[in-house]
Amino acid sequence: MTPERSAAAEHAQKLLRQISLELAFVDPHGKKPAEELRRLIVELEQAVAVHAPQAIRDLASEARSRVEVSPGVAATLNSDAIVHLHDWQPRMQEAVIAWSRESPSGGRQASPSPMPKPVVSQPEVPQARPQSPAPATHAAAATELFSVLPDDADGELVRLFCSESQDLLQDIEQGVLVLEERPQDTDTLATVFRAFHTFKGNASVMKLAVIQRLAHELESLLDGARRGTHQLDRRAIDAILGGADIFKRFIGEMAAQIEGTGVGQQISLPVAAVIEEVKALLSGQPQASAPQAAKNATKNATPAPVVSAVVPAAVPAAVMPAPAVITPPPPAAEIPFAPIPMPMPTPVTPADAEQPAVARPAVAAASAGAAGLIRVDTAKLDGLIDLVGELVIAQSMVTQNSDLQAVASEQLARSLGQLRGISTELQRTALSLRMVPIRGTFQKMARLVRDLSGQVGKEIRLVLEGEETELDRTLVEELGDPLVHMIRNAADHGIESPADRVAVGKDSSGTITLRAFHKGGMVFLQIQDNGRGLSVSRIRGKAVERGLISAHEQLTDREVLDLIFAPGFSLASKVTDLSGRGVGMDVVRRNIERLRGTIEIDSAEGRGTTFTIGLPLTLAIIEGLLVQVGDQRFVVPTLSVRESFRPLPSMMSAVQGRGEMVSVRGTLMPLLRLADHLHIPGAVTDPTQGIVMVLEAGQDCRCVLIDALVGKQEVVIKSLGETFQDQQDFAGAAILGDGRVGLILDTTSLVRLKLKHTEAA
Repeated sequence: MTPERSAAAEHAQKLLRQISLELAFVDPHGKKPAEELRRLIVELEQAVAVHAPQAIRDLASEARSRVEVSPGVAATLNSDAIVHLHDWQPRMQEAVIAWSRESPSGGRQASPSPMPKPVVSQPEVPQARPQSPAPATHAAAATELFSVLPDDADGELVRLFCSESQDLLQDIEQGVLVLEERPQDTDTLATVFRAFHTFKGNASVMKLAVIQRLAHELESLLDGARRGTHQLDRRAIDAILGGADIFKRFIGEMAAQIEGTGVGQQISLPVAAVIEEVKALLSGQPQASAPQAAKNATKNATPAPVVSAVVPAAVPAAVMPAPAVITPPPPAAEIPFAPIPMPMPTPVTPADAEQPAVARPAVAAASAGAAGLIRVDTAKLDGLIDLVGELVIAQSMVTQNSDLQAVASEQLARSLGQLRGISTELQRTALSLRMVPIRGTFQKMARLVRDLSGQVGKEIRLVLEGEETELDRTLVEELGDPLVHMIRNAADHGIESPADRVAVGKDSSGTITLRAFHKGGMVFLQIQDNGRGLSVSRIRGKAVERGLISAHEQLTDREVLDLIFAPGFSLASKVTDLSGRGVGMDVVRRNIERLRGTIEIDSAEGRGTTFTIGLPLTLAIIEGLLVQVGDQRFVVPTLSVRESFRPLPSMMSAVQGRGEMVSVRGTLMPLLRLADHLHIPGAVTDPTQGIVMVLEAGQDCRCVLIDALVGKQEVVIKSLGETFQDQQDFAGAAILGDGRVGLILDTTSLVRLKLKHTEAA
């Protein structure tokens, strides 16, 4: 299926979900127009008009004919039309699902399309990373102490320098990893060279002589590659990345100190060792021995203030962990607007005179995608979004005011409708400001995989898919640690050694794939490896050994795989620097669920493992269904509701050991009485007199009994605060249209209660 057909199928599924919800609220005896339902059906017909099979187009036209109205007449539905649409909706749903299965993104088992080699983005906060086997020059290089802030530093100029430098370093590291795979890529080589040249010029303006000197030496190495006199082999790439790591440490410390953290603190950097290695590369000398490297590093070090401190004798350039006290300021968001030029001209030194076209202002080295962007403090952006959320709440309170609803004024109704439309559009625009591509987070993993492959002695290739997928900035920031942990596990435990892979008929190099895509109003991330996979029998045996389950307990394969998320659980035969202590996967799941997401495992022994993370698009605002239980009202996230209905007596049953069950389309699902679970008196006790909602969390589903559906509303999520941080039933709270507070149900927690009840039974 082409990308256009795939997108059309995805859009049709989303519209059908909204149509299903609208049908639940249509009253055949009421006078409220069904304009929203008509709009959705017309939009559905347009969505399938070009790319869908004829049968689907006919079904869409059939529904549209049922809601067709004359110009100027409000769309209302009689009982016959509603019955017909209720019959039409599942037929259309099945047809669209069958159509979407042709799409690569329509099913989880689809084969990924081939992708080019990954590129990497520089992390804004330098962190300790596993190192690849570095040259002997770096492995034993002595380090020197350096101050990072000039005495007369201008705060605003330093902040601007740090911000620009982070962008330049991102281009450098991303480009260098591409050059390692394609050393003849002249465009990428030119981009990396210009980034180093601009960085050197900015360092000169800031009077950072040591950084300027190191950048000049690395620039000379790249210039030699441009001229064809030197080759960018593994040794040269290691030297460039080692220099980039020094810059990251330096800039990270500078950003922290200008914000008042550790002011005046000196940091140790192996600058002289990297310079010595670059000179050796340019002169064609072999790698120096470890003692000689340390000696040369000390001899050629740029003079720096001396303090009484123990300086580590061996800090590899590829690692250089940042001090724990460094807390750089939060990253700035980027909003489309006019660019702000950096008031720092790049001086042309004698060494640069022969290349005047390369010497250019700092802003010119930014990537092409940065054109038309302006940096805004994230605190200001978050404040704007909070105010928009409050405006939406106020708009709901006005439009739902009983006094206004009693006024029979067509003009007032139109004005309120216009107010609702403007506030909704303003809300969507404000939320879009928080949306950023996941590209940066994905590309950071390429450097990690490169270092890991050398550390564990395996050949590992990283493939990135869906880097343009956008989600909330807060989610992007929170995903870094879980992704790092799972990739480390995949490299250490998942991917076999080259010899083991060849022995079983596989290619000697393993592959880790990072994939992102939108589906059903959510964002899904997949971490997939083609390694040895997970052994269900081995996991079960280890769980019995640790007392997590009994030897006679019956669990499905998927439930057994979920046991790896238990605290302290590990299959590693020995503890390594990377993993094996049983700490991590439980934290990964906890962090994902804290973001209102889910994580699932698919694994086939001998073929590989796939972790699938499902996340909401944003943490700020959700569309929710308002439900009533007794005299209480709750908000249920719409994306978690598969369907809702009033059950017939024949659909109810009791299964020994599993409690009450509801037959939903031929499948028995456990029933949770929400009133009993939350201890709410006065609620419906007979399921046939209430409403059953089918909630889903990943692949798990369960039915929840409520009294009634009250309506639907987009709500701004408010935190419950520290007092209720340990409770598991609610994800937050929201101010409803009438001014009352409604608690937002944590549907993942409610669905997962199924496992606890089953075990108890």
